[in-house]
Amino acid sequence: MGTTTLLTGPVKPPAQFDEYAENYDAALNEGLSATGESKDYFARRRVLWLSQCLGKMGVRPKRILDYGCGTGSTAKLFLELLQPDSVIGIDSSIKSVALARQAQSERAQFFVNSDFGPKQDIDLAYCNGVFHHIVPKDRAAALDHIARSLRPDGLFAFWENNPWNPGTRYVMSRIPFDRDAIMLAPNSARLLLRSRGFRTLRTDFLFFFPRSLRFVRPIEPLFSGFPLGGQYQILCRR
Repeated sequence: MGTTTLLTGPVKPPAQFDEYAENYDAALNEGLSATGESKDYFARRRVLWLSQCLGKMGVRPKRILDYGCGTGSTAKLFLELLQPDSVIGIDSSIKSVALARQAQSERAQFFVNSDFGPKQDIDLAYCNGVFHHIVPKDRAAALDHIARSLRPDGLFAFWENNPWNPGTRYVMSRIPFDRDAIMLAPNSARLLLRSRGFRTLRTDFLFFFPRSLRFVRPIEPLFSGFPLGGQYQILCRR
Protein backbone atom coordinates (compact mmCIF):
# COMPACT_ATOMS: atom_id res chain seq x y z
CA MET A 1 0.00 0.00 0.00
CA GLY A 2 1.98 3.01 1.17
CA THR A 3 1.31 6.69 1.41
CA THR A 4 2.84 9.94 0.29
CA THR A 5 3.26 13.18 2.12
CA LEU A 6 0.46 15.67 2.03
CA LEU A 7 0.13 18.73 -0.14
CA THR A 8 -2.79 20.91 0.75
CA GLY A 9 -4.96 21.35 3.82
CA PRO A 10 -3.02 18.73 5.80
CA VAL A 11 -4.04 16.88 8.92
CA LYS A 12 -0.41 17.38 9.90
CA PRO A 13 1.42 20.53 8.72
CA PRO A 14 4.26 20.03 6.20
CA ALA A 15 6.86 20.82 8.87
CA GLN A 16 5.75 17.76 10.81
CA PHE A 17 5.91 15.58 7.73
CA ASP A 18 9.48 16.82 7.29
CA GLU A 19 10.25 14.92 10.48
CA TYR A 20 9.49 11.66 8.69
CA ALA A 21 11.47 12.40 5.52
CA GLU A 22 14.64 10.55 6.45
CA ASN A 23 12.94 7.54 8.08
CA TYR A 24 9.80 7.51 5.94
CA ASP A 25 10.60 4.23 4.23
CA ALA A 26 11.50 2.52 7.50
CA ALA A 27 8.27 3.64 9.20
CA LEU A 28 6.19 2.64 6.21
CA ASN A 29 7.86 -0.75 5.89
CA GLU A 30 7.35 -1.40 9.58
CA GLY A 31 3.62 -0.90 9.16
CA LEU A 32 3.48 -2.91 5.94
CA SER A 33 5.41 -5.80 7.46
CA ALA A 34 2.04 -7.19 8.59
CA THR A 35 1.36 -8.00 4.92
CA GLY A 36 4.73 -9.68 4.45
CA GLU A 37 5.71 -7.16 1.79
CA SER A 38 7.63 -3.88 1.59
CA LYS A 39 6.54 -0.58 0.09
CA ASP A 40 8.50 -1.39 -3.07
CA TYR A 41 6.24 -4.35 -3.82
CA PHE A 42 3.10 -2.23 -3.61
CA ALA A 43 4.61 0.67 -5.55
CA ARG A 44 5.66 -1.57 -8.44
CA ARG A 45 2.30 -3.35 -8.54
CA ARG A 46 0.46 -0.02 -8.69
CA VAL A 47 2.52 1.27 -11.61
CA LEU A 48 2.37 -2.08 -13.41
CA TRP A 49 -1.42 -2.10 -13.09
CA LEU A 50 -1.61 1.46 -14.37
CA SER A 51 0.69 0.52 -17.24
CA GLN A 52 -1.64 -2.31 -18.22
CA CYS A 53 -4.66 0.00 -18.08
CA LEU A 54 -2.93 2.56 -20.31
CA GLY A 55 -1.79 -0.17 -22.70
CA LYS A 56 -5.38 -1.30 -23.21
CA MET A 57 -6.25 2.30 -24.06
CA GLY A 58 -3.32 2.65 -26.44
CA VAL A 59 -1.95 5.53 -24.38
CA ARG A 60 1.70 6.38 -23.72
CA PRO A 61 2.00 9.49 -21.54
CA LYS A 62 4.98 11.67 -22.38
CA ARG A 63 4.82 13.90 -19.33
CA ILE A 64 3.81 12.59 -15.87
CA LEU A 65 3.04 14.48 -12.68
CA ASP A 66 3.55 12.63 -9.37
CA TYR A 67 1.33 14.63 -7.03
CA GLY A 68 2.63 14.04 -3.51
CA CYS A 69 5.89 12.46 -4.59
CA GLY A 70 7.44 12.22 -1.11
CA THR A 71 11.11 11.25 -1.51
CA GLY A 72 10.61 10.53 -5.21
CA SER A 73 10.93 6.76 -5.24
CA THR A 74 8.06 6.21 -7.68
CA ALA A 75 9.68 8.33 -10.39
CA LYS A 76 12.11 5.58 -11.36
CA LEU A 77 9.19 3.16 -11.72
CA PHE A 78 7.44 5.56 -14.08
CA LEU A 79 10.61 5.87 -16.15
CA GLU A 80 11.10 2.11 -16.24
CA LEU A 81 7.54 0.90 -16.77
CA LEU A 82 5.74 3.79 -18.51
CA GLN A 83 8.77 5.24 -20.30
CA PRO A 84 7.65 8.89 -20.42
CA ASP A 85 9.84 11.69 -21.67
CA SER A 86 9.75 13.35 -18.25
CA VAL A 87 8.43 13.02 -14.70
CA ILE A 88 7.71 15.93 -12.37
CA GLY A 89 7.27 15.22 -8.68
CA ILE A 90 5.79 17.78 -6.30
CA ASP A 91 5.32 17.70 -2.54
CA SER A 92 4.84 20.15 0.31
CA SER A 93 7.57 18.55 2.44
CA ILE A 94 10.75 20.51 1.83
CA LYS A 95 12.97 17.79 3.29
CA SER A 96 11.30 15.08 1.23
CA VAL A 97 11.82 17.06 -1.96
CA ALA A 98 15.46 17.66 -1.01
CA LEU A 99 15.96 13.90 -0.69
CA ALA A 100 14.17 13.30 -3.98
CA ARG A 101 16.47 15.77 -5.71
CA GLN A 102 19.48 13.62 -4.84
CA ALA A 103 18.32 11.33 -7.66
CA GLN A 104 17.13 14.15 -9.94
CA SER A 105 17.93 13.90 -13.63
CA GLU A 106 16.98 15.51 -16.91
CA ARG A 107 13.96 13.20 -17.07
CA ALA A 108 12.89 13.40 -13.41
CA GLN A 109 12.65 16.68 -11.52
CA PHE A 110 11.18 17.53 -8.13
CA PHE A 111 9.65 20.69 -6.72
CA VAL A 112 8.12 21.96 -3.52
CA ASN A 113 4.42 22.27 -4.20
CA SER A 114 4.36 26.06 -3.87
CA ASP A 115 7.07 26.35 -6.56
CA PHE A 116 5.13 24.42 -9.18
CA GLY A 117 2.86 26.39 -11.48
CA PRO A 118 0.24 24.37 -13.44
CA LYS A 119 0.57 24.84 -17.21
CA GLN A 120 -1.97 22.35 -18.58
CA ASP A 121 0.85 20.34 -20.19
CA ILE A 122 0.70 17.08 -18.19
CA ASP A 123 -0.50 13.91 -19.95
CA LEU A 124 -0.92 11.81 -16.80
CA ALA A 125 -1.19 12.81 -13.15
CA TYR A 126 -0.73 10.21 -10.41
CA CYS A 127 -1.20 10.26 -6.68
CA ASN A 128 -1.10 7.57 -4.05
CA GLY A 129 -2.36 7.88 -0.49
CA VAL A 130 -2.33 11.67 -0.61
CA PHE A 131 -5.97 12.57 -0.14
CA HIS A 132 -6.46 10.87 3.20
CA HIS A 133 -3.98 13.45 4.51
CA ILE A 134 -6.02 16.36 3.15
CA VAL A 135 -8.91 17.55 5.28
CA PRO A 136 -12.20 17.09 3.38
CA LYS A 137 -12.91 20.79 2.96
CA ASP A 138 -9.61 21.27 1.07
CA ARG A 139 -9.77 18.24 -1.20
CA ALA A 140 -11.61 20.07 -3.98
CA ALA A 141 -8.86 22.70 -4.16
CA ALA A 142 -6.22 19.97 -4.42
CA LEU A 143 -8.10 18.36 -7.30
CA ASP A 144 -8.44 21.73 -9.01
CA HIS A 145 -4.65 22.08 -8.85
CA ILE A 146 -4.27 18.73 -10.58
CA ALA A 147 -6.92 19.61 -13.18
CA ARG A 148 -5.09 22.84 -14.03
CA SER A 149 -1.89 20.84 -14.51
CA LEU A 150 -3.40 18.42 -17.03
CA ARG A 151 -3.74 19.06 -20.71
CA PRO A 152 -7.27 18.78 -22.13
CA ASP A 153 -8.33 15.12 -21.96
CA GLY A 154 -5.35 14.35 -19.71
CA LEU A 155 -5.58 11.32 -17.41
CA PHE A 156 -5.47 11.09 -13.63
CA ALA A 157 -4.67 7.87 -11.74
CA PHE A 158 -6.09 8.39 -8.27
CA TRP A 159 -4.91 5.74 -5.79
CA GLU A 160 -6.17 5.55 -2.23
CA ASN A 161 -6.27 3.14 0.69
CA ASN A 162 -9.57 1.30 0.88
CA PRO A 163 -11.42 1.93 4.18
CA TRP A 164 -13.65 -1.08 3.46
CA ASN A 165 -10.65 -3.39 3.91
CA PRO A 166 -9.95 -4.17 7.62
CA GLY A 167 -6.37 -5.14 6.81
CA THR A 168 -5.74 -1.68 5.37
CA ARG A 169 -7.08 -0.04 8.52
CA TYR A 170 -4.83 -2.26 10.64
CA VAL A 171 -1.73 -1.42 8.59
CA MET A 172 -2.47 2.30 8.78
CA SER A 173 -2.83 2.06 12.57
CA ARG A 174 0.78 0.82 12.65
CA ILE A 175 2.17 3.80 10.71
CA PRO A 176 2.71 7.01 12.74
CA PHE A 177 1.81 9.42 9.97
CA ASP A 178 -1.33 7.50 8.99
CA ARG A 179 -3.01 7.05 12.35
CA ASP A 180 -5.06 10.26 12.19
CA ALA A 181 -5.75 10.09 8.45
CA ILE A 182 -9.29 10.70 7.20
CA MET A 183 -9.90 7.84 4.79
CA LEU A 184 -11.85 8.29 1.58
CA ALA A 185 -14.23 5.58 0.39
CA PRO A 186 -14.30 4.75 -3.34
CA ASN A 187 -17.85 6.00 -3.90
CA SER A 188 -17.07 9.28 -2.15
CA ALA A 189 -13.87 9.65 -4.16
CA ARG A 190 -15.74 9.20 -7.44
CA LEU A 191 -18.31 11.82 -6.44
CA LEU A 192 -15.55 14.23 -5.46
CA LEU A 193 -13.66 13.70 -8.70
CA ARG A 194 -16.85 14.16 -10.72
CA SER A 195 -17.60 17.41 -8.88
CA ARG A 196 -14.27 18.82 -10.09
CA GLY A 197 -14.87 17.91 -13.72
CA PHE A 198 -13.16 14.51 -13.92
CA ARG A 199 -14.83 11.67 -15.85
CA THR A 200 -14.35 8.24 -14.32
CA LEU A 201 -13.11 5.64 -16.80
CA ARG A 202 -12.67 2.69 -14.44
CA THR A 203 -12.28 1.75 -10.78
CA ASP A 204 -10.04 -1.14 -9.82
CA PHE A 205 -9.28 -2.81 -6.49
CA LEU A 206 -5.91 -4.42 -5.81
CA PHE A 207 -3.99 -6.19 -3.04
CA PHE A 208 -6.35 -8.89 -1.81
CA PHE A 209 -3.80 -11.41 -0.60
CA PRO A 210 -0.85 -11.10 1.82
CA ARG A 211 2.50 -12.67 1.01
CA SER A 212 1.51 -15.86 2.84
CA LEU A 213 -1.12 -16.38 0.12
CA ARG A 214 1.03 -15.18 -2.76
CA PHE A 215 0.34 -18.38 -4.74
CA VAL A 216 -3.21 -17.03 -5.25
CA ARG A 217 -2.08 -13.64 -6.53
CA PRO A 218 -2.11 -14.58 -10.23
CA ILE A 219 -5.92 -14.60 -10.09
CA GLU A 220 -6.17 -11.19 -8.36
CA PRO A 221 -7.14 -9.42 -11.61
CA LEU A 222 -10.33 -11.47 -11.60
CA PHE A 223 -11.33 -9.75 -8.36
CA SER A 224 -10.43 -6.18 -9.39
CA GLY A 225 -14.10 -5.23 -9.58
CA PHE A 226 -14.82 -6.34 -6.01
CA PRO A 227 -14.49 -3.43 -3.51
CA LEU A 228 -12.47 -5.33 -0.93
CA GLY A 229 -8.87 -4.89 -2.08
CA GLY A 230 -6.41 -3.06 0.13
CA GLN A 231 -6.19 -0.13 -2.31
CA TYR A 232 -8.21 1.16 -5.23
CA GLN A 233 -7.41 3.10 -8.36
CA ILE A 234 -9.86 5.46 -10.02
CA LEU A 235 -8.61 6.19 -13.51
CA CYS A 236 -10.29 9.30 -14.84
CA ARG A 237 -10.03 11.89 -17.55
CA ARG A 238 -10.10 15.63 -17.24
